[in-house]
Formats: sequence, structure tokens, C-alpha cells
Amino acid sequence: TDAEVNTRKKTFTEVQTERLEQAERTVLIKCPPKLNEKKLLQYLSSHGNIRSHFFFENRGIHALIEFSEKNSIASLQDAIGIPSAAEHHVVPFKSRIFTFTLKNPVSQAAEETLVHLSPQSHIPVKELIQKLCHADSISNQMYILLNEFQLTEENIKLRFLACSLVRDLARAYFPDSMVKPFGSSVNTFGKLGCDVDMFLDFHDVRKHATKMKKGPFEMEYQMKRLPSERLATQKILSVIGDCLDNFGPGCVSVQKILNARCPLVKFSHQPTGFQCDLSVSNSIAIKSSELLYIYGCLDSRVRALVFTVRCWARVHGLTNSVPGTWITNFSLTMMVMFFLQKRSPPIIPTLDQLKELSDEKDKHIIGGYDCSFVSDLSKIKPTKNTETLDALLSDFFEYFGNFDFRKNSINLRKGKEVNKPESSPLYIWNPFEQDLNISKNVNQPQLEKFVAMARESAWILQKEEKNQQMINKEPWGLAALLIPFGKSNPSKMKKRMKGMGSETIRSLLDSLKLNNANSLQKAVGK
Repeated sequence: TDAEVNTRKKTFTEVQTERLEQAERTVLIKCPPKLNEKKLLQYLSSHGNIRSHFFFENRGIHALIEFSEKNSIASLQDAIGIPSAAEHHVVPFKSRIFTFTLKNPVSQAAEETLVHLSPQSHIPVKELIQKLCHADSISNQMYILLNEFQLTEENIKLRFLACSLVRDLARAYFPDSMVKPFGSSVNTFGKLGCDVDMFLDFHDVRKHATKMKKGPFEMEYQMKRLPSERLATQKILSVIGDCLDNFGPGCVSVQKILNARCPLVKFSHQPTGFQCDLSVSNSIAIKSSELLYIYGCLDSRVRALVFTVRCWARVHGLTNSVPGTWITNFSLTMMVMFFLQKRSPPIIPTLDQLKELSDEKDKHIIGGYDCSFVSDLSKIKPTKNTETLDALLSDFFEYFGNFDFRKNSINLRKGKEVNKPESSPLYIWNPFEQDLNISKNVNQPQLEKFVAMARESAWILQKEEKNQQMINKEPWGLAALLIPFGKSNPSKMKKRMKGMGSETIRSLLDSLKLNNANSLQKAVGK
């Protein structure tokens, strides 16, 4: 029942289904510059009850309007006209994105009201550091960072709407298809501004299995047959990519990357402001999103620690938005999970423990890999661990600053270090595809840089005189870790560099150069 669902934490699938359905009752409106909120809502209500709405800024003010009934959208669409083709000719695809302008702007300008705008991006790290200095513990600093960076309710609605709008296009060819977000948009670890990963899903297998039992015939559709699933994926994405490019309102910079290991279409969705990656359903990626969702829901310290470590890594150039030999955010997140499994008592269960708790409906074998784990959060016993985030952050750096990466790999199924199966510098087992290393891209200099930064950070946290720094108005605690090292005191850094190989020092210097080049590029590019 609904009441039950409200008291217990919803499963990943329940949340997804609810949000996808919500997105289908939603429209996006570019508002006139002189906007009277009450008038707008009053007019829209004539088409049906509005369940929720918010405004945001993206080259002008936009409103996201969620109606209670899906048919309210059809009623509104009936009243909406096609743009007059003066200098352009239009592609007559009718979407759920509209532009409203005032009929007589002069008389209505006086009624303009200030609307509250929901932020769709996080504050710059410089501003964050100032906020952190006012907190009274590292734990509070970490929750401030989490609150500034995590996805807001509004931003999540916008992400699901972007998927729903792509689905409208895909449905022209595949009427029962769904477009669903996966990865950071849904796993509780996404930060404001991250890309939207979405996939096209054609299989609603379970629905059909029961109906097909009836009647004396085996019945099936005649469909085009292709030699491989990969080829089918490439053909479908190629056509949908052309569709987005030719007909999708506000879909720009469409790139088809069909020869990648996982073929995808990249595009920029201007009305929502998101960078999107569209691929075809990848069940293992969904299971990874769900696993992280479960870990993120179990204990509030999990997300606070992950967001902190990711922000720290970004500041020091350990992670990068372009692919390369850097550690990825996904690898970092898995390292945090592993560290939390290793606490005594553990803060989160191992994947094997989650598998033991699973029942029949949680059974998932995907491509020969067993991806079963419990989906009902209430079956997982809460941890008895009461450590503070202050202690956990310091111990995280200490733990990985001294981890034997040469010998050991990181295995989340078992929650313990295992001998490395092969010689990659950093070996983190893929939780589901057991023969894959999710950090295969990381090279030795990057790993050494990570270790050096972790040691430096552990050292800063242990040496710290918090009260002294607060009196001197210096950044302390987490704030001190988010300032690139060597900026505040280069000589200290040199001393602790003594034991490091010249290759690592060279890579550190290169990465500092790279960071400066990057920030220069950003400054120039903006």
C-alpha cells in the first residue's frame, strides 16, 4: 500500500518508476522576460490541476510544470501554435517544450513579480571553502559540502524530463520503448552539473511472459534479424541520433560514437541545459546504479564521505573530466565503499552479504554473471558503527596512503583485499563482471600521485591546530584540504616529497601544469 511505501525507504525500481511517470505529466516552458508567476499558473490551471512547479535560469527563465493528469498536456498543446516561419522554416515536431511571450508586453510589464529560481549548478570551490571555515567540526564541513553539491529535487525532475522528451522521439519508431537515466543521475552520488546518462530500453519482458502462456499457438512478431546485438544497437542509435539531430527541439552538437565498446550518442539538450549520453539498455550498468543507491541510502555518512573525497580529488587534479590515465569518480566511489566495508564494525555490508539477503524476485543473471542482491532496504540491518566523519575522513587518507597496491586488489564482493589477478597498478574488481578491473586505465604515476596526496592530507588533518587556525581566520579541516597543496606552503611539501620517485614528482609537476592549463582554458573558453 502507499502508506507502507511512505514509511519504509522505497526501492530503487519504485523510485525510478514513480519519477518516470511524473516526467510524462510534465512540460517545460520558456517564460516571457517580464513574468507574473500568478498569472502564468492561473492560465495553466485552466488546462488542469498543477501538482508542482519550479523556475530556473537557462538563457532566460524557464518553468517546469508538473500536471496531475497526463491529459492536461494534450489540452494545453491544443492551444499552442506553430512558430511563424519568417526567416526559418520549422520542423513540425510537437514536443512538450514551449515558448510563452506576452501578447501586450507594455501593459503587463508593471505586473512583473520576482520568482524564486532553483539553482541548477553548485557554487565554485572558492566560495565553498569560505562557507566551510564557519563550521564547527569536520563532520559539519562535510555535510555542508554534500548539501551544496548534491542533486536537488528540482534538478532530478529536470533530468527525468530530459529522458522523457527523448523517449517521445524514440516512440515514433518503438512505441513501447522507455528512456531511463542511470549512473550518477540516479545512484544518489550525482553532483549538480553532471551529465545525464540515459539508455533506451525495449524489454518489458515480464509483462509479456504471462500473457503468452494463453492459447494454443506459439506467436511472435516478424522482425528484422541481424548477425549481432551490437549491430542492432548501432543501427538503432544511428537512426535515433539522426532523429535528435534533425527533429529534436534544442538538441544540438549531436555526436554518434558507434564504434565505442558501448556505442552511444552524445548531445547537448539546450532547454534543460544538460549534456546527455544515450546508449541502449545495459542491465549491468543499472545494477551498479542500484547497488550504489542502496549504499547511499543505508547511512548518511556514506554520501558525505564520497562527495568529500571526490571534491578533494578534483581539486588536486587526481580526477579529470576528460578520459585518460586518471582515477575515475566511479573507481574513487568504490574505494570509499570498500573502506566503509572494512571498518569495525562495518558501516555497509559486502556485496556477498547483500546477495545472501536476496529472495526470488531479486534474482538476476546477466550475461552469465550473477547480479543478485537484496532490493528491499528494510531487510538490511543498520550498522552499529558510531564513528564520526572526522575520524573516517582522516582514516580514509591514512588507509589508502599506506595500502599495499603492489600486492593487493580491492574486492567489494568479499569486502577484503585479495591478491591482484594481474599487474595493473590499481586493481578494483568490477562488482558484477568479475573478470574486469574497473580501474584498468590508471597508470603508475597517477596512482603514486593519489598516494602522495592521501598521505599529505592525512598529515594535515593530524597535525592540525583547529582553534589556532580559527582564531587566525585560516582555512582549517576540510577547507585546508581543498586548497591545492604547495600553494600555501611549498617548502613543507618539498620535505615530504623526498622519499618519492622522480617519475612521480615529474607527473605531479605535469599535473600541476595541466591543472593550470585547464583553468586557463576554462577562463578563455567561458
